[in-house]
Amino acid sequence: MPNHLGTQAVVIGAGMAGMPAARVLADYFDQVIVLENDTLPTDAAPRPGTPQSKHLHALLAGGQRALSTLFPGFDRNLETAGAQSLAVSRDYWLERPGYSVYPQRDLGFRIFSMTRPLLESVVRKHFVAIPNIKLHQRCRAQQLITTEDGSGSRVTGVTCLHADGKVEDFLADLVIDASSNGQLTLNLLAANGLPAPEETTVGVDMSYSTTMFEIPGGAPPNWKIVGTYADPPRNRRGALLTTVEGNRWIVAHMGSHDVKPPDDEAGFLAFAEQLRTTTIFNAIKGAKRCAPISRYGFKASRWRHFEKVEKFPAGLIPLGDTICRFNPIYGQGMSVAAKEACLLFDLLNAAAEAGKDLNTVPADFLAQAQPIIDAPWATAVIPDFLDPLTEGEKPADLESALKFGAALTRIAFDDPAMHRLMMEVQHLIKPRSVLREPQIVDRVKAVMAEA
Repeated sequence: MPNHLGTQAVVIGAGMAGMPAARVLADYFDQVIVLENDTLPTDAAPRPGTPQSKHLHALLAGGQRALSTLFPGFDRNLETAGAQSLAVSRDYWLERPGYSVYPQRDLGFRIFSMTRPLLESVVRKHFVAIPNIKLHQRCRAQQLITTEDGSGSRVTGVTCLHADGKVEDFLADLVIDASSNGQLTLNLLAANGLPAPEETTVGVDMSYSTTMFEIPGGAPPNWKIVGTYADPPRNRRGALLTTVEGNRWIVAHMGSHDVKPPDDEAGFLAFAEQLRTTTIFNAIKGAKRCAPISRYGFKASRWRHFEKVEKFPAGLIPLGDTICRFNPIYGQGMSVAAKEACLLFDLLNAAAEAGKDLNTVPADFLAQAQPIIDAPWATAVIPDFLDPLTEGEKPADLESALKFGAALTRIAFDDPAMHRLMMEVQHLIKPRSVLREPQIVDRVKAVMAEA
């Protein structure tokens, strides 16, 4: 192994953050141990460890490209498995407040639409084929093992409880906490007398109700995705419909605060009829429902600032939802985790090529993950505060940011180049900073002045 950095690494969690991370580690360690509490399905099926997996998920173009880099052939295997290829935004029917429908244009890139279980199953097939990754299922990580040296605490492994009651220690040169809740990392900080990381939270109190319908026969619609946006506080009802594998539509009703989407068939159809438009209602009212109606709640987005913790334990990297959990209506979490895995690859590769050890990698990762998180966080949090019931510390420039976003959206309605740029930022292809280039800011200010 020419890029050898250690004997063994451990990843906690075999989800959409843990699997890409393990694939990266496999290039630099003799063996990678992955600890997963669930029994993983052999096909595309939901599992208990991801209770939200029955609901609509999105893989943004930036995340799709990251996974394609990590898993060669990923796009082809998604399509073979039945994922639906969509042209952004030609195949979209987006009903934003103030617009009957946003322009359907081919912006030059595509994404795949599929269920979360199908996506996980395709990634899992790539993941289990890597010979030096060893997956332990029904193995609950209980605590992080540490040693002390002159510079502080170092994580050197994970204690795991197997389903048969056996307790086993897995030693490691590096541990990735991709467990989503991150409780083991928080417990370790507390045990070492270190403060919990500062948290930025935004209380959105979202509720979801999701099911699937067989796509009816007849003339195909001129869309593959429909989004009816809420318009808080006047109307807190929103919905998304998208085409997925198996000739099905997955439909998610969304409400916030006092609006709770129902989980019975009559209520589900009534909720669709009470949206701002009847597009989704007209699509599903005669369609055959082919899945139960599932509900899910999401109270708050949360960003843990581990990078600010002094003497953060060496040998440990939190990743994915362990660091930041996004409001899921924006479909950002899996894509951010994939981009973080690519960052981890870059840092390990740089250390290997320079002949360095792993000592600086965790701190470098936590610092350099911030700009990866910042853009999608702002993209979600700023519009979340359109609702006066949203809780949390508001961005200092909230009012101007809301006006800037509204003006940019108006410009993009008429300008295909601006529309493409705006969508490239939303899909994590380009950094948010491109929207602050002088010529764009001048155009936006001019439109703001006319409002």
